[in-house]
Amino acid sequence: MTDTAVYARGLTRRFGDVTAVDAVNLDIPRGQIYGFLGPNGSGKTTTIRMLCGLLTPSAGDVSVLGLTVPGEAETLRHRIGYMTQKFSLYDDLTVTENMHFMGRVYGMTRGATRARTRALLADYDLADMHDRRAGDMSGGQRQRLALAVATLHDPDLLFLDEPTSAVDPENRRDFWEKLFDLVEQGKTILVSTHYMDEAERCHQLAILDEGVLRRQGQPAQLMAALDGRVVEIRGRDLREVRTRALGMPELLSAAQQGLQLRVLFAPGVTDPVGRLRAADLGRDLEMQVTAASLEDVFVAATLAGESAGERTAEHAGASA
Repeated sequence: MTDTAVYARGLTRRFGDVTAVDAVNLDIPRGQIYGFLGPNGSGKTTTIRMLCGLLTPSAGDVSVLGLTVPGEAETLRHRIGYMTQKFSLYDDLTVTENMHFMGRVYGMTRGATRARTRALLADYDLADMHDRRAGDMSGGQRQRLALAVATLHDPDLLFLDEPTSAVDPENRRDFWEKLFDLVEQGKTILVSTHYMDEAERCHQLAILDEGVLRRQGQPAQLMAALDGRVVEIRGRDLREVRTRALGMPELLSAAQQGLQLRVLFAPGVTDPVGRLRAADLGRDLEMQVTAASLEDVFVAATLAGESAGERTAEHAGASA
């Protein structure tokens, strides 16, 4: 497990009668960005908190950076960074004061904190606002400061819980470039998101839904596993075409994207274009099988209700 940053088997968390995370298995390699994709309430944050040692699992075995969690959580704390979606900053403190305060929390010496602060202010384009209060900064500036704070003690592993939910697309793109810079330095990053474009940037991805790990693997492999199941339809009256298509029991979804309708079939359907034409959806429609997107993967994972065995077989086929 020397190349494994996070290992989990049967990771489970219950809150009373509610199972928030249900028997999740993880093997997260070092030196990569591993993403958790899922809607609100899917178990992403609960999983991250258990892996950080902030929340005790109801069941399961967990090892993070070779340390048992939660038993060795205090030792682990000095080797990980954690950035929440609400950017845990002190609004009344300046940029420098926030960083110096967190240096004391991490147990860093005053000299090491000052040197590291200077370096990170330059790296994250914050040097010119070192004396600005965090509460007076824009969303993108606060995001960069939160990442600088999370990496102040030079952790080996970063947990980022929906870190871009409050920033614009340009800042999101710049933020991800910073993450790849960190990976280039040998860091491992676990990031949760509900943005499809962000999930596609990850080296590997896990799709969570209702506390269950539905799929995991490289995004390209997950999309390739749906080959032959997605069809694009062009023509007139696409809203009516969509309504008729949704009456087909073998169809998982139908969604309009601009001038085309994108439909996703359940597993095992052969000749999907022929099925659509036989359904008499409308006149003069152009239909063709197309490559699956990550959104198609997400829909297939969360709506199809496929068993763990089916998912494993499909993933193995994609990896072959």
